[in-house]
Amino acid sequence: MNTEKAHSIVMDNTESCLSNDTTVTPKNTLHRGLKARHIQMIALGGTIGTGLFMASGKAISSGGPGGALVAYAIVGLLVFCVMMSLGEMAAFIPVSGSFAHYAKRFVDPSLGFMLGWIYWVNWSVGVAVELTGVAMIMEFWVKNIPSVVWSIICLVLLVIINVFSVKGYGEVEYWISLVKIITVIIFIIVGICVDTGAVGGNPIGVKNFHLEGGAFPFGFLGVFNVFITAAFSFNGVEIVGITAGESQNPHKTVPSAVKQVFFRIVLFYILSMLIIGLVIPYTDPDLLKGSGNVAVSPFTLVFRKAGAAWAADLMNAIILITMISAGNSGVYSSSRTLLALAQDGSAPRFFTRVNRWGIPIYSVLATCGIGCLAFLTSLFSSGVVFNWLTALPSVAGLIVWVTISITHIRFRMGLKAQGKLVSSLPYAAPFFPFGDIFVIIVGCIVIGGQGYQTFLPPIDPKNCVSSYLSVMFCIVLYFGHKLIKRPAFVKTLEMDFETGTLQDDVLSVKEEDIEEEALPKWRRAWNKVIDIIA
Repeated sequence: MNTEKAHSIVMDNTESCLSNDTTVTPKNTLHRGLKARHIQMIALGGTIGTGLFMASGKAISSGGPGGALVAYAIVGLLVFCVMMSLGEMAAFIPVSGSFAHYAKRFVDPSLGFMLGWIYWVNWSVGVAVELTGVAMIMEFWVKNIPSVVWSIICLVLLVIINVFSVKGYGEVEYWISLVKIITVIIFIIVGICVDTGAVGGNPIGVKNFHLEGGAFPFGFLGVFNVFITAAFSFNGVEIVGITAGESQNPHKTVPSAVKQVFFRIVLFYILSMLIIGLVIPYTDPDLLKGSGNVAVSPFTLVFRKAGAAWAADLMNAIILITMISAGNSGVYSSSRTLLALAQDGSAPRFFTRVNRWGIPIYSVLATCGIGCLAFLTSLFSSGVVFNWLTALPSVAGLIVWVTISITHIRFRMGLKAQGKLVSSLPYAAPFFPFGDIFVIIVGCIVIGGQGYQTFLPPIDPKNCVSSYLSVMFCIVLYFGHKLIKRPAFVKTLEMDFETGTLQDDVLSVKEEDIEEEALPKWRRAWNKVIDIIA
């Protein structure tokens, strides 16, 4: 059987087994064109961006080298638990909209409504954050052109990438994300060389961990203060659940992506934070400036210590690419979420429109429209706007993670009540229910306490509101929907475990394996190298 014919069989059978939750019309539907490598790189592309390259210095300055590492490790563990839970549900029911759909289906329609909208706002504003960052980067090179011009150019580019085939989007994201990964690997190697004195001529060792106050100069509060920065850095890893609706073989690719992407992200983040903490003292004032000035980004500072005078220009170009990539992932995930909301009747029906390339065109355009918030950079300081916008996605991401864990607990309760075996699932999350409980407890503590500094004298009402903006928005969405629609909580015996699942016989033809075998030997070898690196 040739590859083209196999592809036809898989896609025809797959679409016939999907419910209306994953299709819009028989003619125009989302296309399952994303492979495992696409999904892995899309998740990486949405997370390796401004949070790592620019905001990491702020984390070390706020928590000290040890405090930043501990905070990132705890948030990393939290993300691990979330990804395992989400992977279990997404591999079993790979639908567009993912966790918002699961919350409506297994917990409460009002919770699904709230989760879908907060996630859409989260990533839509996240797109604005990346566009703002692009303007900041371009100001480093070109100072006599208004920053709003660069935001517009980037926004147009994101629209062009996202209105054509999802496979094309996956390929673009794959190669851009590869550049990021190689950059981080080079940074880690150079950082180790600087710390040991192999380059730069000044062995630093671990002395920055023994400055006044030690590795934890600000104690527990220092660690706690880094949580939101860490959450913002990891924000987007859950995009794997969104891509399940357009994966060629979600039973196989989703569990693979879930298990691999997390460890790679933690590896990159934890090692990068360790290198920065070893090489740059937490007392260095430039660390705080790095979130708004690429010239003093922690990555730039480390390269400069290695004797690379061109470090600022190099990191400027790389960070520019990473911001475009992160914005690209934001447009993708939020547009699919808006599509699912419209399909569930929680958003205007015209957002269900899918063009001939399998793209929810109006959902993409609406998301990019919210990205116009980045144009505020033409009215205010880019750094000020950038820091303001990051407040919303950071906390909203934590809310999404907590809700995913709640949904997963209910999902398992429904399986048990209906006598279904966990062993029958394509993938089963380990450490249940302890992982979900950990996420709920830690997540709620951070969400509730992250704005404690705004209540210390002198009290600034604006900062208080910005710290809890996401929480207030969620409360309004949930109770507003509950009061208007008055939906009942979903009972375990009434949960639907059939609609939207892919049957095993549909997957008897391994489309991706067939395509892999058809590739030249050099291309297969290259793919294996990329799998090892990424």
